[in-house]
Amino acid sequence: MAQDLDEMMQKAPTLTLDPFGEEKAAVAEKEPEPLVKEEEVNLSPEERRMVEEFAAKIDLHSSNMILQYGAGAQKKMADFSETALENVRTKDLGEVGEMLASVVSELRTLEEEEEDKGFFSFFKKSGNKLANMKAKYEKAEGNVERICDALESHQIQLLKDIAMLDKMYELNVTYFKELSMYIAAGKRKLEEVRTTEMAQLEAKAKGSGLPEDAQAVSDLSSLCNRFEKKIHDLELTRAVSLQMAPQIRLVQSNDTLMSEKIQSTIVNTIPLWKSQMVLAIGVENSAKAAKAQREVTDMTNALLRKNAETLKMATIETAKETERGIVDMETLKATNESLIATLDEVMKIQTEGKEKRRAAEVELNRMEGELKQKLLEIH
Repeated sequence: MAQDLDEMMQKAPTLTLDPFGEEKAAVAEKEPEPLVKEEEVNLSPEERRMVEEFAAKIDLHSSNMILQYGAGAQKKMADFSETALENVRTKDLGEVGEMLASVVSELRTLEEEEEDKGFFSFFKKSGNKLANMKAKYEKAEGNVERICDALESHQIQLLKDIAMLDKMYELNVTYFKELSMYIAAGKRKLEEVRTTEMAQLEAKAKGSGLPEDAQAVSDLSSLCNRFEKKIHDLELTRAVSLQMAPQIRLVQSNDTLMSEKIQSTIVNTIPLWKSQMVLAIGVENSAKAAKAQREVTDMTNALLRKNAETLKMATIETAKETERGIVDMETLKATNESLIATLDEVMKIQTEGKEKRRAAEVELNRMEGELKQKLLEIH
């Protein structure tokens, strides 16, 4: 398509009465000017000379000439419109929009996981979280890189399209100028015929009163009307060309904006996301280290408090034990009382024993006396 446009652009505005024949056309050497309204079209001296020379060649008595007048320019415009339509039809900017949305979707999938409570679970869960975070970032980064590669390809194509649309715009300017020159030449010739030849025929018909002279006036008037309609058709075609210019610029503007959006995503959004990824991992490492340090400090303080309390209790007990005598006074008092009671009991038992022995001795003496008495009685 670009090659066809290059070939078309090599041709400057031309005027010909034989658009499909071998007649050599007059070529303007001046570069095409920007599009303006019909009444504001400014032709160069060379182009005005071309219009005057071409108007002199127009023969309104030729029906075939009227039929083909400006047909070549109209065909160029039709081919050009088809080329422009094909260029717009083959675009799929929606795919680019979906890719940009995919970048946002990938970044939104990076959600942090909640941590379990507890000192020992922190170390295990924190390590898993960091590993999961890195895995998610690596997966998202791979997807984003693939999307960016596709976006770069689209950007290259968009830049080519922008350059091609510039050529299309310049070519449309050329066609607009060519149509304007056909219209100017046709109107010049039409005005000339109506003011000279038509006036002469009308005067002749009035003077002679012959029907053939009146028919000649009617025929020339009919040809003039046909040619005027042809010029009007060319004006409609030029209006299409006039509308084509802002349409081309709008499409080109859309391509430019989309290309800039892709460029911004590639050079700004993605590097910023990667830097934020590094910062997020760094912050996570710092948070993990800080929390671990906090947990260790808390645990150390708890152990110190517990050990201090244990030491306090042990010290107090030790002090109490060291301040005690070898034997408590209560123990000595109880032992002494028990010993006295024991001695009293022993003395009591001994006294009772003595009394019992004395009684037994008396009883033994009595029994011995009785026994002796009994034996004496027997002998």
